[in-house]
Amino acid sequence: MRRGLALLLAVPLLLLAACTAQPDPEPDELSPDPPPGERWQPKPGVGWQWQLTGKLDTSVKAAVYDVDGFNTSKEQIATLKKEGRKTICYLSTGAWEDFRPDAEAFPKTMLGEGNGWDGERWLDIRRVAELEPLMAKRFDMCKEKGFDAVEPDNMDGYANRSGFPLTADDQLAYNRLIARLAHDRGMAVGLKNDLDQIPQLVGDFDFAVNEQCMEYEECDRYAPFIAAGKAVFHVEYEGRLSRWCPRARAAEFSSLQKRYDLDAWRQVCR
Repeated sequence: MRRGLALLLAVPLLLLAACTAQPDPEPDELSPDPPPGERWQPKPGVGWQWQLTGKLDTSVKAAVYDVDGFNTSKEQIATLKKEGRKTICYLSTGAWEDFRPDAEAFPKTMLGEGNGWDGERWLDIRRVAELEPLMAKRFDMCKEKGFDAVEPDNMDGYANRSGFPLTADDQLAYNRLIARLAHDRGMAVGLKNDLDQIPQLVGDFDFAVNEQCMEYEECDRYAPFIAAGKAVFHVEYEGRLSRWCPRARAAEFSSLQKRYDLDAWRQVCR
């Protein structure tokens, strides 16, 4: 709101300038390599890019790229790594997708209700004996392509209408299995949403990925990750960047404004 020239020249103007979008931001400080034999551990505030659709834009000046594990090639990952970027392999581990090359490997009895996205259905995560080898193959793919970490999506089926009587204990057991599969391959792993189980899972995961915690007033629940020195990669889709960015900066989040289709476009909270 405009309240006169004097106020526009004061501190609030500086704050807004720091948090507005930059069409071509300066390169983010690169995330340091881990010591030999240790996995990457992203720290709070590291810059990132999240692109799951469209032709991958490898020119974005971000320290971390979170990209689709199936659709991103080994060569693209090598290009990013050559430039010092860290890479996160996006996979859906809690829901089945009919458009993935391994879709036929999932028994039909394991598929539950739709999760709100075309071609996707919740998985019966209680069936860990069958799911573990399927997810292990996907994690092997991420490792072989050269990814540093994994973002496993749809990790809160128990809190949704999945079509199965999933419990919080079922979810904890499955999420810890997913974390172990990543760690066994030397990759970091992020907790996607699943806010209710953050206190139990913060020790098992290396970072968090959140959508819309500002919109739903839930961001304070990520304090355990920040306190543990672990990054919170955060996006908002609605609202003006300048309105929520100061709070995100104060929380030490790695925050972006994105479109719902998660193409290359982004606005950076700085």
